Amino acid sequence: MLQILIFALLVFCGHGFEDFPDTNARVVGGTNAQRNVWPSQISLQYSSGGSWYHTCGGTLITQNWVMTAAHCVDSNLNFRVVVGDHNLYQNDGTEQYMSVRKIVIHPNWNSNSVASGYDIALLRLSQSVTLNSYVQLGTLPPSGQILPNGNSCYITGWGRTKTNGQLAETLQQAYLPVVDYATCSSSSYWGSTVKTTMVCAGGDGVRSGCQGDSGGPLHCLVNGQYVVHGVTSFVSSLGCNVSRKPTVFTRVSNYISWINNVIASN
Repeated sequence: MLQILIFALLVFCGHGFEDFPDTNARVVGGTNAQRNVWPSQISLQYSSGGSWYHTCGGTLITQNWVMTAAHCVDSNLNFRVVVGDHNLYQNDGTEQYMSVRKIVIHPNWNSNSVASGYDIALLRLSQSVTLNSYVQLGTLPPSGQILPNGNSCYITGWGRTKTNGQLAETLQQAYLPVVDYATCSSSSYWGSTVKTTMVCAGGDGVRSGCQGDSGGPLHCLVNGQYVVHGVTSFVSSLGCNVSRKPTVFTRVSNYISWINNVIASN
């Protein structure tokens, strides 16, 4: 990842700091989350050399389905899902470990162009998880719902706490208010990189997603409850917490029909 960032910075120096997405989005400028505040958050992990490593986040949406980003699972790795986790490096006593039975990536996902959108995937677990105070289903929005500029939201994840930093041990949360499409697609923000099928949030240059947060939820406060309106997709290649480069999420409300169809047919 470091080599990619160095290459990207060299490209920017030659092209007036042109900006590109970085899909390896962790929470920068956040705080430790309380143990069971975000019980739908999962850790997506892959096996290597006999050990398991966190790579992305995700949201438990039924007792045997998880929603994450397509770019998290479009490689040929052996994945597992951990629900009820809080500290990645110690046994909290609340974890449940599930193997992944099936991966369904959105058919329009293009791994060469995250800016095209469709960065969403569903994972069918090998068995149903047990719901309790530490493991709950995320609430999804109604189809097509668009949140207003400034709507209160929180990103959560175990991603890096700063650009090129370390993964967080404890689940992090950061306040990222919605940046509406008109603003986020303006030339001083993301421009044409951002599509209407995405949600922008943050951009204050202090708090953001970063490497390791990808696939995780954007929890937005709507009518008194937190609803998962986003799947963490990308940040700026110039760095995670770049001013006027909000963290960009797949807009969940655009994919409700697809999600329902996948679950019903699998």
